[in-house]
Amino acid sequence: MRDRFSKVLVVLMAFALLASFGAGCAKKAEPAEPAAETPKSDIKTAMVTDVGGLGDKSFNDAAWAGLEKAKADIGVETKVLESKEMVDYESNITQLADAGYNPIFTVGFLMQDAVAKMAKQYPDTSFASIDTFFDKPDANLVGLLFKEQEAGYLAGVVAGLATKDTFDSRLNADNVVGFVGGMDIPPVERYEVGFVAGVKSVNPTAKVIILYAGKFDDQGKGKELGLSLIDQKADVLFAAAGQTGLGTIKACQERGALFIGVDVDQFDSVTGSGDVMLTSAIKRVDEAVYNTVKQANDKTFAGGQNITFGLKEGGVGLAPFHDFDTKVTQAIKDAVEKAKQDILSGSVTVPATRAK
Repeated sequence: MRDRFSKVLVVLMAFALLASFGAGCAKKAEPAEPAAETPKSDIKTAMVTDVGGLGDKSFNDAAWAGLEKAKADIGVETKVLESKEMVDYESNITQLADAGYNPIFTVGFLMQDAVAKMAKQYPDTSFASIDTFFDKPDANLVGLLFKEQEAGYLAGVVAGLATKDTFDSRLNADNVVGFVGGMDIPPVERYEVGFVAGVKSVNPTAKVIILYAGKFDDQGKGKELGLSLIDQKADVLFAAAGQTGLGTIKACQERGALFIGVDVDQFDSVTGSGDVMLTSAIKRVDEAVYNTVKQANDKTFAGGQNITFGLKEGGVGLAPFHDFDTKVTQAIKDAVEKAKQDILSGSVTVPATRAK
């Protein structure tokens, strides 16, 4: 009996020793990493859209994307007020300024007078106006401008070469391209004249037909103008027209033409447009807005000036060819790259107005 008890005791001691050894060799649990802190800022920033409003898939949406990025990265509070009519501009700005939003962004050339007036009435609020040049901006006001003509020029190089190519069955032999503008204001004019210059630089005999809708928020009119251009044999259409341009995309899809988007990469922003979206002439409104908010948060906002973003500053450019990348010839891609280098080197200066 004693021998059996001794054996059991030995076995139990062995198990205890193994358990102790295993516990000693076991890897200690790693302490949980603290959750990343959500950024927080005391900045409240907002924007007032032009009459095109959010959902234009280009200009206003790009500005809002810049604010949303600032919200995610910096922790600022954001707000947007949409203008249904031009008479809404001043009241929307006033509402935001009274609520303590600072800086306030106004999106579009049409708000030039309204923001200049409000900047004087609210000297302690910073204002940034996109696509607006001020002769003598107040110390709390900055104009954010872009060299749309340079992006338009690159789009024109693509259109001018594509219209005499055969990489897509919708390209015809008539050597005609088209431009649809929203309202005839300086930023749209810059797109237009840059586009024409780009087309003519690679295809001097091409015909460029230019039509204006007179508004940025009429898709029906955009479609009507697009169909008119296609009826006049245009096979590549470029629209700088906000929501109006969305109608031009539909015209291309229904009647068989290729399209060049504007302001943002519209392949991404306009769902289901990849079948006609050749590329887009882009301007980084989102980055200009984001950087301005960052400056305000860092207490480095510098008003009293106009800031212009071109190809050199990374403020404008050309989007990828996306679904057309394997179709577009290397000769067209090389021509675009050459045009970029010519602009950067100064050997090509793209016109910004129709005036000679």
